[in-house]
Amino acid sequence: MAGPAIGDTQRARPALRLPALRLGVNIDHVATIRNARGGDHPDPVRAAQIVADVGGDGITAHLREDRRHIRDDDLKRIQDATDLPLNLEMAATDEMVAIALRHNPHAACIVPERREERTTEGGLDAAGQHNRLAPIVWKLADAGIRVSLFIAPEERQLDAALRLRVPVVEFHTGEYAHAHADGDTEACATALKQIADMSALAAKNGIEPHAGHGLTYENVQPVAAIPQLAELNIGHYLVGEAVFVGLETAVRTMRELMDEAR
Repeated sequence: MAGPAIGDTQRARPALRLPALRLGVNIDHVATIRNARGGDHPDPVRAAQIVADVGGDGITAHLREDRRHIRDDDLKRIQDATDLPLNLEMAATDEMVAIALRHNPHAACIVPERREERTTEGGLDAAGQHNRLAPIVWKLADAGIRVSLFIAPEERQLDAALRLRVPVVEFHTGEYAHAHADGDTEACATALKQIADMSALAAKNGIEPHAGHGLTYENVQPVAAIPQLAELNIGHYLVGEAVFVGLETAVRTMRELMDEAR
């Protein structure tokens, strides 16, 4: 009996799918709105609960030194209100290390921080700050906290992460996001390739790559399609969209776009 035609065999072959990509939602700017007026509304804890209800994979919160959005008491309230893992973004300071050790979040992502910036403007210079970062990384790791570094997608910075023996890096996607917004297709393609190349190199060396900063509905899918990436952390855009459509819809839409890209 004749076998199936070539076309039939191809149609029957199951499509290959990439591993699921986690979505961590940064709820800082819910707290920014609260702090602009004072008082307790809107409460970032409620935002964390909504993210959990709609299938988000984690909560990210940046406790800045100037406390411009997330406040100290928010951390415990977030941990008490949801079972989602908390990723604490923090500067490399003794104060923040003490706070992290006290709250014991699932993860701590060390980020650069300058008082005059509106948001984190670039990656951490892990290569230039090895001696400062090493004891901080080891203290957090010894406490069972998963340590990550928020770095530019550059081989020099990834090499530093390897020397510091961190299990995770989060690549700053701001250069890609800016090029995409400007319509600069060449710069956008170059930045995207750099993220992809460094994600592959990280995974090859046993470091789990994440990415985030400036990701939107319009630009997320090319990044989400990078096979080695395990997690995207997105915040400001989702909180902004929530003003118009609600946080539940904003997170669901981003989740759907990420899943489509995989």
